[in-house]
Amino acid sequence: MTQASTPSSTRTYRVSHRTTYRYSSVMTDGYSVGCLVPRPTRWQVVHDATVRLVPPATEWDSFLDAFGNFVNQFGLHEPHDEMVVEALSVVEVSERPRPVDDTPWEHVVGIADEASGELAIDTGMFRSASPLIDVPALAGSFGAITNEVFTPGRPIVEALDALCQTIFHGFEFDAAFSTLSTPLDEVLTARRGVCQDFAHLAVGCLRSLGLPARYVSGYIETLPPPGAERLVGADASHAWCSAWTPQAGWVDFDPTNGHLPVNDHITVGWGRDYSDVTPVRGVMIGPSATQQLDVAVDVARL
Repeated sequence: MTQASTPSSTRTYRVSHRTTYRYSSVMTDGYSVGCLVPRPTRWQVVHDATVRLVPPATEWDSFLDAFGNFVNQFGLHEPHDEMVVEALSVVEVSERPRPVDDTPWEHVVGIADEASGELAIDTGMFRSASPLIDVPALAGSFGAITNEVFTPGRPIVEALDALCQTIFHGFEFDAAFSTLSTPLDEVLTARRGVCQDFAHLAVGCLRSLGLPARYVSGYIETLPPPGAERLVGADASHAWCSAWTPQAGWVDFDPTNGHLPVNDHITVGWGRDYSDVTPVRGVMIGPSATQQLDVAVDVARL
């Protein structure tokens, strides 16, 4: 896939994320939680962010979760057969220099093993199995990938870049293959999936070695330069992986598109896996009914 041209130092984006639920019968009540608001980071300034519900929410609360993500929680306690959750934000993203860290990856594992205090809090929860990434059960499959990449003494950033390329070239993006409930072992067997699957795969590979790795949720700019192919992930939520290193800190890489983010990725939040940063989840109360879900995402550079 052709990569984007050399970026300018900063880019400002307007992001619209609209989720529409339609029900075949009228619902009487509902509760939902949304992780839709981009978070401030070293490379990202959030200038504006709003979330609205149609019909208007009966009750609403906002809070920071255990990972520091901004979460909206709302209840809709009136009859409705359609609900729309719309998030609008304006975000300025600075260009990230290529991370530099020549620490051998085995040494990074050792540092993480001995971590205490703030470092242990920052990295500890991202080193083990999580609801959607069963590290012990898939250790053999992860090893088939990592054994070729994490060779003895290889510098950590170099190894992360190599893992990114290995997944990018070795797995096929197939939007029709997987759903949110597709197990990771099926992705490994079929060697195909979507960004969520490849982020989970990268996270699992790293954790199987004892390296801290987190799942990152957000968006990616999809307007290509003239004549270039469109990046995978257009008009949808996107996901990638971030790994901790002692010199460079948390290093993001995108195995779906085969590169380290520069200033084309907009971060919403991170967690152990998708279940920690689901854009919208909840429960509706009412008669037995079918549900139609439509999601529209637009990322526009200002």
